[in-house]
Amino acid sequence: MTCKNQRPHCYIPPMRSRHVRIMLVSLLHFHQTPLEKQKKESSMAFHCLNPITATPFSSTRLHRSTWRRTSRSFSVSATMASPAKRVLIPVAHGTEPFEAVAMIDVLRRGGADVTVASVENQVGVDACHGIKIVADALLSDVNDSVFDLIMLPGGLPGGETLKNCKPLENMVKKQDSEGRLNAAICCAPALALGTWGLLEGRRATCYPVFMEKLGATCGTAVESRVEVDGRIVTSRGPGTTMEFSVTLVEQLFGKEKAAEVSAPLVMRPNPGDEYTITELNQMNWSFDSTPQILVPIADGSEEMEAVAIIDFLRRAKANVVVAALGNSLEVVASRKVKLVADVLLDEAVKNSYDLIVLPGGLGGAEAFASSEKLVNMLKKQAESSKPYGAICASPALVFEPHGLLKGKKATAFPAMCNKLSDQSHIEHRVLVDGNLITSRGPGTSLEFALTIVEKFYGREKGLQLAKATLV
Repeated sequence: MTCKNQRPHCYIPPMRSRHVRIMLVSLLHFHQTPLEKQKKESSMAFHCLNPITATPFSSTRLHRSTWRRTSRSFSVSATMASPAKRVLIPVAHGTEPFEAVAMIDVLRRGGADVTVASVENQVGVDACHGIKIVADALLSDVNDSVFDLIMLPGGLPGGETLKNCKPLENMVKKQDSEGRLNAAICCAPALALGTWGLLEGRRATCYPVFMEKLGATCGTAVESRVEVDGRIVTSRGPGTTMEFSVTLVEQLFGKEKAAEVSAPLVMRPNPGDEYTITELNQMNWSFDSTPQILVPIADGSEEMEAVAIIDFLRRAKANVVVAALGNSLEVVASRKVKLVADVLLDEAVKNSYDLIVLPGGLGGAEAFASSEKLVNMLKKQAESSKPYGAICASPALVFEPHGLLKGKKATAFPAMCNKLSDQSHIEHRVLVDGNLITSRGPGTSLEFALTIVEKFYGREKGLQLAKATLV
């Protein structure tokens, strides 16, 4: 089998030309904090050796104005540094979406020039759990390019598709022979790197159920959350992705940059430990047969937070509706990841929900706060004592100014907490107050999603999902 790298004859969703030209200066983004406050080392746990359900794309109808393909540029740089380190992240149908999106997001925060390349015959891919991602390019567009790092996400059948992609195999092998970085997570170390013979004599890790297969192809299979052996970095699954990504920022840019990137992510101080929540005014969150959950997204929404919520709640078998503000199903998130919603908010507003939950991201939160339809939905939700929630910037920029935190305790992104009228509980990573749930940032998003699962399905279900995803 080879990659499906033919030019698409239908559904050609390219980058918006205005976004091709945008170069984000990460220090101007609200997630960044002054460098002098970020000198402490990140809390990554890794071992280092030699340290050098949803509609598929085929039937998704999109507004034509969003789909103009450009061949001038496929990658998006998070900073104006030159020369930028170039990173390739291939994706396929069945790629694990949180792994892919977190890798893209964190590396772009670090200043890498990241290209997301589809190995399918179209740039739109149906990732796991019904999450639709639009790549920057086809792999065939970039397979003659040189990258400082190639990162393989996991997920099935995406991992198998990457393994069977001969052009990608050739690129990764050339990368290794020329002494540049390769990295893989979840099933990809065993299925791809191991099968291609790149792990012989090396230490590596992967998703637990693939450890036996990994052991047959590498020097030593280990259970580290992140393992660095020379120019190959491996990791275990969704819950280790942020540590994995920050480790790769360190490999490309050094420890100081890794610390700078990790600090505003609000990463877990004790990764792998049982997640905890703080709950006030306990109440049952009820539903009929299946929880109906609305997740609005907009241009500028924080992609890691949005995808974590959607991914984990769909794993728990909740019915999650992703609704885009505006006139297009496609949104360009805060780090230029392109996501495709299930419906427009104008359609979603016709239904009722057991929970409405907002991701953060400065641009997205501002769009939510300006949406009369969404604010009215949230007010009705609160007045009916039905659950509603938000993470990162959204508690401060959406809930606070619209009176949705009145009489409630909440938390938010650290730099936004000064906008909360009641700051008595802001230090909590996840805070539940009756029918309200709030959280702090990208690094708390998996705990936030697990807490929602727990509120609907019970603690045991939350812990089972945490174990399966290595949170």
